Amino acid sequence: MKPLIGTDLKRFLRDYKRAHPPTHDLAVLLQSIEYPANVGSIFRAADGAGVSQMVLTGITPTPPNPTIEKVGRYKSLRVPWRYEKEPLQAISQLKAEGYQMVAVELTDTAVPYHQYDYAQKTCLVVGHEDHGVTKATLAACDTAVFLPMYGKGQSLNVHVALSIVLYHIRTANGEQ
Repeated sequence: MKPLIGTDLKRFLRDYKRAHPPTHDLAVLLQSIEYPANVGSIFRAADGAGVSQMVLTGITPTPPNPTIEKVGRYKSLRVPWRYEKEPLQAISQLKAEGYQMVAVELTDTAVPYHQYDYAQKTCLVVGHEDHGVTKATLAACDTAVFLPMYGKGQSLNVHVALSIVLYHIRTANGEQ
């Protein structure tokens, strides 16, 4: 066993994608993610998971931003994104494009992320690091999923939680 680098790595990933094409069109909506490092991490995860579009809303910082670019390794140049001040307007637009809106949030009706049957066109919605997704935004979403926590902490960092759900959709729903 040896690590792959350079051309060997590119071929490996190309061949894997050809053998396992994505079946879901994934989008991401960031509702007032405050910290540029989290936004950069989300851009990097979104690129890795093949997200088709990202919508940054509210107080979410936008590229160009040195921290977003450094942490995200310039994936904001690869992942299609746009800024929309009002998350409800963005949700309305995404629904018009046929996306089911799924909040990654702890709510009274949320289901475990691994037990949910995601639509072919799914937009995952994540919220502020401390306050989560607002009540108004949750009301506009179709459903909510959560990550079960087995330790003393009640949640994971927003970019980690989003990454887990993105890759679950990519691998557990026939895209393996």
